[in-house]
Amino acid sequence: MAKKLQRYLLVDGYNMIFAWDELKKIVNDDSLANARKRLCDILCDYQGAKGQVIIVVFDAHLVEGGLGAVEEYHNITVVYTKEAETADHYIEQTAWVLAKKDIVTVATSDYLEQVIIIGHGARRMSATDLMEDILYVKKEVEERYEALVPAKNNPLERLLDKETARKLDAMRYGR
Repeated sequence: MAKKLQRYLLVDGYNMIFAWDELKKIVNDDSLANARKRLCDILCDYQGAKGQVIIVVFDAHLVEGGLGAVEEYHNITVVYTKEAETADHYIEQTAWVLAKKDIVTVATSDYLEQVIIIGHGARRMSATDLMEDILYVKKEVEERYEALVPAKNNPLERLLDKETARKLDAMRYGR
């Protein structure tokens, strides 16, 4: 039996933050740390709907003495690169390894990065494409949920068979 291929999405974190209006606004109004957290929250929801492994990578190559870190944030992996290592370099190396045996998509709007990862056998997705897919998936999930759960304030009669609804109506009016 053939092994089922795992799907991976590698995300250039700062590339998304500075490409998406919502996240840019958080950086400008609040902080980069809060924008990172919001991006991770968005990606957690997306992962839950898509079921792929998501790895979001943030540059820390300018952090003097930075050792790098890998953290699990709910259902995604968050990577902070070490000093002198860019997110692009980390993503390229990871895509090269993973694409040998699984399906890898890299989300970045960096054209040179896109060319390199395609050469490694991975797929590419721009920041805009990722945001559009996130919005599409969110809408799809909401529609599925609404179809399963009756809307609030629906009259009870809609949920009852006609005979039971008639009996309840008669009781209500004392007949």
